[in-house]
Amino acid sequence: QVQLVESGGGLVQAGDSLRLSCAASGRTGSRSTMGWWRQAPGKEREFVAAITWSTFSASSTTYAESVKGRFTLSIDRAANTAYLQMNSLKPEDTAIYYCTAGSASSPTNYWGQGTQVTVSS
Repeated sequence: QVQLVESGGGLVQAGDSLRLSCAASGRTGSRSTMGWWRQAPGKEREFVAAITWSTFSASSTTYAESVKGRFTLSIDRAANTAYLQMNSLKPEDTAIYYCTAGSASSPTNYWGQGTQVTVSS
């Protein structure tokens, strides 16, 4: 099992920045993917960003079109922590943000409890 704990959410104004953190513990050696999803009120959960890595290749990161150029996902593998740097936040970024972790074949096998991000206009 892998446990994920998110932090860093809060209330900000449009144009501000936030950095979310996701600390992983447990059987972290089984992971090769970490990511972020979000769910806005009344909407379905949607993909935000993911990072994958392996022993034999450099890490690769993918982003949803809606956040590309504004959000940056990074990982400190030694600390088992993923970070989502969110810049130029918009009101439509308001959502609960969930951290995920898993393997290449099951990238969202584990979920965190979520952290609220609210962007006021």
